[in-house]
Amino acid sequence: MIRKLAHLNFVTNDLEKIIDFYVNKLGMQVKFTLDNKEGQPFGYYFACGDTTFLEFFDQSMAAEVWGGKVEALNIGTRYRHFCLEVTGLDEFCKMLAEKGVPVSPISLGMDHSRQAWIADPDGNAIELMEYGPSSLQLTG
Repeated sequence: MIRKLAHLNFVTNDLEKIIDFYVNKLGMQVKFTLDNKEGQPFGYYFACGDTTFLEFFDQSMAAEVWGGKVEALNIGTRYRHFCLEVTGLDEFCKMLAEKGVPVSPISLGMDHSRQAWIADPDGNAIELMEYGPSSLQLTG
């Protein structure tokens, strides 16, 4: 079952400005970061209350970690996906598949949360995430 909106994901070419804006201007806190193999943070989770977040990735570092292309970022093209926190991820994915919705295999993300992916009819990516006891969203 869908529990709530978990996060919105964006990419940026200037993490310093993003961090300054969300932390120093808006007063949000960084809950945790995702780091590459060299230990450099390339993903930041900004707490929005409870377990809801804004997630920002340096696009070139994210491409190095996960693959993909580095593209020109124009206004309005930084949004990448939204994430719904769910409970009973296995059952929920099974129900979606039975309704004809293509669902990715369930995997464990860098944040130690279980995840699967779907898309809406317009092709907008939707991450389905189930938190567990070691999820960084809960442990920081």
